[in-house]
Amino acid sequence: MNSRRDNRNGRAALFDGIEEGGIRASSLYSSAHEIDEHDNEQAMGGLQDRVILLKRLSGDIHEEVDSHNRMLDHMGNDMDSSRGVLSGTMDKFKMVFETKSSRRMFTLIASFVVIFLIIYYLTR
Repeated sequence: MNSRRDNRNGRAALFDGIEEGGIRASSLYSSAHEIDEHDNEQAMGGLQDRVILLKRLSGDIHEEVDSHNRMLDHMGNDMDSSRGVLSGTMDKFKMVFETKSSRRMFTLIASFVVIFLIIYYLTR
């Protein structure tokens, strides 16, 4: 029977603030509500500070990425111009080597012809 009284007391405590179809706020409820509101405002202030920090941080990251992209573009342009200079230099070296090798070949053939003629005249 004690359990029934406890249940009735518990129900009375639950429905204590209800009167005439309206809800009357108890002092306990209002103080707890004020504490919750205060905690919520503090949490929102902390979140607002974090959002501002993240916004500033993302802006800094964006600026850093833009500067790196500009630097890479300049490096790509410099590499293209270096490639052009080196390609021209290699073409000139190829011409020199081809010309030098044809000169060598010509002098080699000419010297064989001269040596052949000298041997021919000596043996004759």
